[in-house]
Amino acid sequence: MKFKDYYQALGLKKDSSQDEIKRAYRKLARKLHPDVNKSPEAEEKFKEIGEAYEVLQDPEKRAAYDKFGSNWQAGQDFKPPPNWDAGFEFSGGGFTQADSSQFSDFFESLFGKSSGSPHARPGFHPHGSFHARGQDVHAKIIITLEDSYQGTQKTITLSRPGVDQSGHVTTSPHTITLSIPKGIIEGQQIRLEGQGAGGSGQAGNGDLFLEIAFAPHRIFTVNKRDIQLLLPVTPWEAALGATIPVPTLGGTVDLKIPPGSQSGKKMRLKGRGLSSAAQSGHQYVILTIVTPEPVTEAQRKVYEEMARLMPTNPRQGVFP
Repeated sequence: MKFKDYYQALGLKKDSSQDEIKRAYRKLARKLHPDVNKSPEAEEKFKEIGEAYEVLQDPEKRAAYDKFGSNWQAGQDFKPPPNWDAGFEFSGGGFTQADSSQFSDFFESLFGKSSGSPHARPGFHPHGSFHARGQDVHAKIIITLEDSYQGTQKTITLSRPGVDQSGHVTTSPHTITLSIPKGIIEGQQIRLEGQGAGGSGQAGNGDLFLEIAFAPHRIFTVNKRDIQLLLPVTPWEAALGATIPVPTLGGTVDLKIPPGSQSGKKMRLKGRGLSSAAQSGHQYVILTIVTPEPVTEAQRKVYEEMARLMPTNPRQGVFP
């Protein structure tokens, strides 16, 4: 997938005002519209400027897009970093083009795909008819597995996009304190009433919905509520059995390895995953046998004696 420079597509600088973006798009659209310009190149260019305008005319999408900075050039291979949109508040915008199904893969990787409805991606919602109540705001936040396992209080700072008096997109910090419920999982949302966009007149604010994402962990991986750990063991621990201290999100526990265990054996620690009041998660420990390298002659003789006393062919019956 190639990076798209939306400013370059409209012939603009990155510090252009919202009014300058609108004027540049209208000028190019009149020149390249299929009803006026019949060349195939013009039709493709018309789609490109429409996509660029879709992003840059919306302060929220533009602020998120600008997060990538100036290091990317048009045409470079590009892959969005995981959770690239974390910390940005989105209260509206939606899709303004009549046919957004023709947007590029680059656009869809950042903002989702519309299928005739503006609700293409959590966090982006249409500008509907006027309502006095403030818009709901959506953001993604990143927490640790320990935060979910224990439940905790956190103070986080989000970026709230807006437009200043000169028509330039700005972001302002929005600091909030919230409770992380015990056992919350990735993709679930926390609702903070009244923390969204301000209402008009005497009406109340909208709500803030925070979508949960997990930071990568040094030793654990997660699948919904279940935690997984790869446990290195020696050949003699696997062959003879052993009791091994194993880390969990709640502290170290002793795990009994049955004699004759093989690499890949999966063992369950009940309730040691991301458990809420209503649902339980578990930790799964997967054994991986680590074979020491024989360095001395005495060590080599140990392996030779094992080969003599315990001849076996682990490939027998596996390969044709």
